Amino acid sequence: MNRKITAICAALILLSALVMQFAMRSIRSTFCIAIADDCDNKCIYLTFDDGPSDRVTPVILDILREEDVKATFFIVGKRAETRRYLVKRQYDEGHTVAVHSYSHEYDNIYKNTKTLIDDIVRCNKLIYDVTGSFSSVYRFPGGSFMASDKLKAAVTDNGFYFVDWNASFRDAEIVDPKPEQLFEAAKETAAGHNRIVMLAHDSTDKSATAEALRDVIHYFKDKGYEFRKF
Repeated sequence: MNRKITAICAALILLSALVMQFAMRSIRSTFCIAIADDCDNKCIYLTFDDGPSDRVTPVILDILREEDVKATFFIVGKRAETRRYLVKRQYDEGHTVAVHSYSHEYDNIYKNTKTLIDDIVRCNKLIYDVTGSFSSVYRFPGGSFMASDKLKAAVTDNGFYFVDWNASFRDAEIVDPKPEQLFEAAKETAAGHNRIVMLAHDSTDKSATAEALRDVIHYFKDKGYEFRKF
């Protein structure tokens, strides 16, 4: 009897693991299709979080303009208040200005659905005041894995869709990075993906990100990727 119970338990554990693995593959697949369902071959979405900053954002914008690439900027409202000219430049140059947060204070944002939506709405109002358009694109601070299903549902119920990533410069992870390290991270984390959402940052301490950007763009252009924005 004990052997039968052990065998049944082992089989259930194995089945659970297989179901979870299949579910995760489905989530990743659905995510990739959702972000680029009209992409026939290979495409990449450059996304920049936590800006704008006077030091880094203009450099990134200059490079994007010179390389004729559009990107998506997930802005932090309180940082944009005194840098509205950069939000306007992002919009005027054809990039997507999207909501990341107003406060970027995790404890408050993730307290409940009201504080989350209030934070989004406040940031989105700033976007509207500068550009004349509201955004429907959102990125959870830290990524959607930080949020409960209830918080995710609140975002979608309020007319937004949220965007995570499947590749990264790792510029928020590597301490005092060199541009070459970020370039290698972008290549390594994107390996094997035909549809890429690349995470990077344009906050004031991310000069290495701006320095690595042109090489990243050239690399993916040479690999035949089409650059997209949300």
